[in-house]
Formats: sequence, C-alpha cells, structure tokens
Amino acid sequence: MGQVIRIDEARIRDHLGEMVRGTVEEALNAMLDAEADRLCGAGRYERSEGRQDTRAGSYERALHTKAGEVKLKVPKLRRQTFETAIIERYRRRESSVEEALIEMYLAGVSVRRVEDITEALWGTRVSPGTVSNLNKKIYAKIEEWRNRRIEGEHPYLYLDGIVMKRTWAGEVRNVSLLVASAVNSEGYREILGICEGAKEDKSGWSAFLRHLVDRGLSGVQLIISDACRGLVESIADYLPDARWQRCMVHFYRNVFSHVPTTKVREISHMLKAIHAQESREAAQEKAATIVEDLRRQKLGKAAELIEAHIDETLSYYRFPDSHWLKIRTNNPLERIMKEIRRRTRVVGAFPDGQSCLNLAAARLRHIAGSQWSTRKYMNMAPLYAEQTSTHGAVA
Repeated sequence: MGQVIRIDEARIRDHLGEMVRGTVEEALNAMLDAEADRLCGAGRYERSEGRQDTRAGSYERALHTKAGEVKLKVPKLRRQTFETAIIERYRRRESSVEEALIEMYLAGVSVRRVEDITEALWGTRVSPGTVSNLNKKIYAKIEEWRNRRIEGEHPYLYLDGIVMKRTWAGEVRNVSLLVASAVNSEGYREILGICEGAKEDKSGWSAFLRHLVDRGLSGVQLIISDACRGLVESIADYLPDARWQRCMVHFYRNVFSHVPTTKVREISHMLKAIHAQESREAAQEKAATIVEDLRRQKLGKAAELIEAHIDETLSYYRFPDSHWLKIRTNNPLERIMKEIRRRTRVVGAFPDGQSCLNLAAARLRHIAGSQWSTRKYMNMAPLYAEQTSTHGAVA
C-alpha cells in the first residue's frame, strides 16, 4: 500500500514518438509501393500482359516530417523514372515543416535557435543556409505584396521611420526604413508600404511618397507623423490637399527637453490640458495662457516652442470628435515600429540593405495578415457624413 508507482514520462514520450514515426514511415512506404505498382501496371512479382515496366530495386531517402525523420524506400523502375505525387523529387522536408521554419524565423527566433528547436522537435538540426534558402521563397511574395496596387481611399495616413544597422564596404552604417500605415474608408487599418531610405531627409521621403502615390494612394485627408523636416516638405509636393497633424506625444517630448526634470510632470499636465479642450479655439486660448505661465516661470524656450508650433498639433480638431484619440498621435504606427525593432534586434547588423528590408517587410506582412485583417479600427461614417453636409452647405 505504501509503494507508489512512478511513471517515466520521458520514456513514454519517446516510445510514443517512435510509434508515430514508425506509423508515418510505414504508411508513406506503402503509398510509394502502390504508386510504383500503378506505374508498372502490375504488382511486384505479378505476371500480367498489361505490365508496362518492372522494378529495379529501391534507394533510401530521409524525409523530415512533423513526427520526426523517417526513412523512405523509393522504388526504381527499369524503363521510366519513378515520379511520385506523394513527395516531390529531391524534397527533404514536408511543406508543414518548411512552413514552421519560416514562421519561426519571421516570429523573431534567431537562426541559431531555429537549429536547436528543430533538433528538439524532429531530431535533426537545420542549417542556417537551409533557413536562408527557405526564406528566399517568401521574399518574392513579399516583394509582390510591397508593390501591390493600393485600392480605395485612405483618409488617415500614418508615417514614420526606423533606423537600422547594415554592413557597407566593411563598415556598419545606419539605414532608414520608411513605413506607411493608413485607415481606409471602411475603418480598417492597412500597412501600405515600406521602403529603404539612406536618411529620413526630403529625398528619402519624397521617393517613398511618390512610390505610394504611383501605386494608387488617394483620398488622404490627414497625415499623422512627427516633425521630420524632410517629411513635412515632401507632403506638400505629393499630397498637397492633405492636412498635417504633428504627433502630440512627440511634441511633448520636444517641450520636455527644454524644461528641468523636476518640472516635467507639471508641464505634462499643462500640455494635456490644451488637448483636452472641446474645440480648436478653446485649445488655442488654453495654449496662450500656458505660454504666459511658462514665461513667468522663466521657461522661455518651452514657451516659444509651444507658441510657435502648438497649432501643428491641433489639426485633428477639424475631424469627427469620435476619431480624435486615434488621429492626434502616431502611436498606432509606433507600436508597429517597436515590433520591427524587436524582430530585427536578434540580427544586429544586416549584411546588406535588401535583407534588412525583406525581413522588416515580411514581419509587416505577417502582422497585416494575422492581426489587422479583421479588426475594424474606427467608424468612418461621421467623417463622410460631415463631408456630405459641408459640400451641401457650400453648394
């Protein structure tokens, strides 16, 4: 009664794993034999007038499956090449394993960790070269997605850039990736594009915006971004009808850089009070009061910054109030940039700009396909209802 039965779970798992692998191996070999019989027109050792070919032995081949590595006995034929529909010729892994490897890489698992994981799951290590070759298969699809036609109107456009490290002529240098996301006319978020730019200057942003416009970007009413000078200048050239909303959070950080650390909390409450007003006019009046208060506190640089640029952060007041919280900052795109940073951190410095762009674009494509495709971001009816009433009043 006092004895306790102990179960060796590791041995049981190993035994079950061997049983599964054995079953998969037996089933695949049986299917290969059946297909060889069909090509020959008769079974092995069977005498038949309808026989078209005869066996010439077999050769062994390893195949990596979800159940582990199995040994296949691929039949040989004397007159024709044995082509099987079960397994492609020269294929070493089933498609589910390849998809799992690609998914791990895009999800942020380093190549070295992929080697360890595959050995733990399937009993064999996959080399870094194998992972790279598999990724080349998806990069063609990623490039097609990156240059796809942009359909429909996108009233709200978010723009931002992220600096990555890449190797250039033996030196590690910075390269910028420029990213655009938007809200379409139905209220769903979309990632519109990503391009490489040497720097976040006017030439880089101009090329990126031209790329978006050439692909069909239209209907943009508000652009949300930080105060990158090259970006603001490029907007006027390629999207002249759109208003620009300076990210409220970035503006706060700029102001904080001109005040003592002990004053940051107090100034933060002041700035939030500006953007908590019910109208643009009330926000401007509140800003004027705060500017006077800051000057009395001898915080002249912060006061000048608010006085000169606060209007750039108030463009969202011209749009439906139900949208204000989501269009006055660049936070939706900032979260995406953090995801790119998280994924690329395991790489460090990229060997070239194309590999950097491909990995970031692949991660964006993964996000767009798995998280955003069915999530409605905002109700766009108030925006278009307001446009209709405005046009009617003008008419």
